[in-house]
Amino acid sequence: MSNNHLDNDSNTANSNINDATVESNVRPEYDDEIQKIADYVLNYSIDEQSPNPTDAWNTARHCLMDTLGCGLLALRFPECTKHLGPDCPDQITPHGARVPGTSYRLDPIKAAFDIGCMVRWLDYNDTWLAAEWGHPSDNLGGILAVADYISQKNISQGQAPLTMRAVLEAMIMAHEIQGVLALENSFNRVGLDHVFLVKLASTAVVAKLYQLPRERIMAAISQAIVDGQALRTYRHAPNAGSRKSWAAGDATSRAVRLVDITARGEMGIPGALTAPQWGFYDVLFSHTNKDLATKPEDDRRFKFQRDFGSYVMENILFKISFPAEFHAQTACEAAVILHPHVKDRIDDIERIVLTTHDSAIRIISKEGALANPADRDHCLQYMVAVPLLTGDLMAENYEDDYHEQHLSIDELRSKMFVEENAQYSKDYHDPSKRSIANAIQVFFTDGSSTEKVAVEYPIGHKRRRAEGIPVLEAKFRASLATRFIESRCQQIIELFDDQEKLTQTPVNEFMDLFMAY
Repeated sequence: MSNNHLDNDSNTANSNINDATVESNVRPEYDDEIQKIADYVLNYSIDEQSPNPTDAWNTARHCLMDTLGCGLLALRFPECTKHLGPDCPDQITPHGARVPGTSYRLDPIKAAFDIGCMVRWLDYNDTWLAAEWGHPSDNLGGILAVADYISQKNISQGQAPLTMRAVLEAMIMAHEIQGVLALENSFNRVGLDHVFLVKLASTAVVAKLYQLPRERIMAAISQAIVDGQALRTYRHAPNAGSRKSWAAGDATSRAVRLVDITARGEMGIPGALTAPQWGFYDVLFSHTNKDLATKPEDDRRFKFQRDFGSYVMENILFKISFPAEFHAQTACEAAVILHPHVKDRIDDIERIVLTTHDSAIRIISKEGALANPADRDHCLQYMVAVPLLTGDLMAENYEDDYHEQHLSIDELRSKMFVEENAQYSKDYHDPSKRSIANAIQVFFTDGSSTEKVAVEYPIGHKRRRAEGIPVLEAKFRASLATRFIESRCQQIIELFDDQEKLTQTPVNEFMDLFMAY
């Protein structure tokens, strides 16, 4: 055998050993998905590129109105307010971001948490339902805190503040990022909570508010992806609890922190999603779920049903009538309709049949003792029982003392049977419908029954906008009245009634209106 042949064999052996013991250190470009998000927030023009810019801006205005109202309502609940305020007592923050309905002026990270916590506490703000669920207005925590902080700081340096147009634009974009990623990517299927999308969307739009360049925006997004993500444990039986009410505040405030770190020059992680073995797709979006583990690598990547635009804001679902998990909204409406027909025959009820869709069954259908308010507002049977008995459903109905005084609620729950309607489930996922249908029928011991009352679309659905907006505005007025005197309420309402005036209002002046002294 020639020396040449021996050398070739030796080189091949050395190459195989090297491949097994050494990693290639060629730094990749940022993942395509990260670039797509960054390019959207930097380059998309709502006025010039949206098919329905007027609809997008108007809906964003109503969304801002509703989101702030939900936060103000939550201030009546000590379990919420105990989370609010500075981390260190008596801390003073120059140019601190304001927390609506309070006198707090906080650093933007803590202010983002507080606003996000308030907004989500009562489970009453907007909703998006698709392969993943969520509440895109959760992003307002980071958006409003940062916009207020930047505005006050700019004024102190002789520069112009941001206007509310920047806030509304950031809301539209955050809704779009969270909502489009939710259309065909199910994080709940691998046990992850939807607040991952809040962190991701908030990071992108907050980085834009800080006017970071493209590479810095991508670096911030990559930090949000590798940051470790919340589990859904606290949303489901038997562990449902109050963390679900502040988890989004935590996510949006974490976004503000990650943008701050990145703005200081911290490097990004270009392959945050796609890095073999260590990236998001391999670690959190594949082998944690048996169905995904067998899929080719490309099938594990995020799917985009549509390009980013303003679709999600235009089609957002408002919770108008009931502070209840959205999959139960139409069930609550059906229960209110049935109330007059059953209120005098409660003791004669033999069984109650709830017909619903697969997502409601997976998330909120439960039996057994309910441990706390957060457990109750995620129980389909509880949310139906209360309006059947009383004709309404309010946040107070979930509290421990109310439940203890109305044991008939649990008695009704014990008579409920849940069944899936395949068409309801199909229409829920149909992009042209996106219904959230529920039906209720009550059967009595004498053999009689009520009609089967079905409601396909809740009043907060786009298909019922004309009917829903006046009710949403009334909800906002009632929320304001829980915190401010009449003259201040009227001043705020008049501002929201004027789209042009609202968009041109400096953020710091807008926040002045919501301060409690």
